[in-house]
Amino acid sequence: MMVRPGMSDTAPELVSFTSDGLKLSGAVHVPSDLRAGERRAAIVMMHGFGANKNGGPEWVCRQFAQWGYVALRFDFRGCGESEGTRGRVIPSEEIADARNALTYMTTRVDVDPAAIALCGSSLGGGVAVQAAGIDPRVAAVIVENGVANGERMIRSMHTAQSWRKFHELLDEIVRDPAGAAKRSIHRFDIFEMAKELQVNLTSNGSLMEFTADTALGFFMFRPEEFAGSISPRPLLVLHSASDSVTKFEEAFSLVRHAKPPVELHLLHGTDHFMFVNPDPRVAVTLRIWLDRYFPARRSVTSC
Repeated sequence: MMVRPGMSDTAPELVSFTSDGLKLSGAVHVPSDLRAGERRAAIVMMHGFGANKNGGPEWVCRQFAQWGYVALRFDFRGCGESEGTRGRVIPSEEIADARNALTYMTTRVDVDPAAIALCGSSLGGGVAVQAAGIDPRVAAVIVENGVANGERMIRSMHTAQSWRKFHELLDEIVRDPAGAAKRSIHRFDIFEMAKELQVNLTSNGSLMEFTADTALGFFMFRPEEFAGSISPRPLLVLHSASDSVTKFEEAFSLVRHAKPPVELHLLHGTDHFMFVNPDPRVAVTLRIWLDRYFPARRSVTSC
């Protein structure tokens, strides 16, 4: 996502916290100029569907730290190094993970508990919106190519034939939910992805097999319905104009449902992985918005 020169190379602090009894793995990037007793604004960065805290989340958290923020990236349950059923990716459960990550950050002596933002990519972006809509502790929200409506997003990636097949799968899940939790389904049976983008999945070790009930959970995901509850906290929506995974209708829907202050930046020449593939325009847009709506330093110190 960001240009390498000037980025923080300070080794992250490896951490863990619990969510519904599960141990989640995380890494915290701390600004190199943080003084003893100082509390900074913080940003929790959340990965996309079946991904993990490495790759894009690492790049952007290093950049956040270079800009002065304490930044956490973590693996949702069932992903990366976190506990949980491998490949069980249920949005409602990831929302719980996001809120528990927020709770963890409020306990840190280097974080201002009143200034913690959620930032998410793709599915993680939708999770950030819905978590903020129900949790007033979230101070700001950043969405990168986020999901606004799971059904609409999945439908846009299917042919008429594959859509019928997907509905048959959903019917099976409803008839036998216990069996669905044990059954495996390939990522591309839920939604296809252009082959030129698939390298971002394999290079990052993203999951390719999921529990079948993951499909139903994603299908029922509606973060757009929570976007209006974020105001008066600021919301930034970054989206690729040519994204073939979460199409620009997702961004438009979030903005239509949201209330001020909300900004939409639709960028040409980028793809679904804006936080992975370097583009200085993304960094500039993000930095300007942060300086205006969510500055890193708020002159808050611990007692």
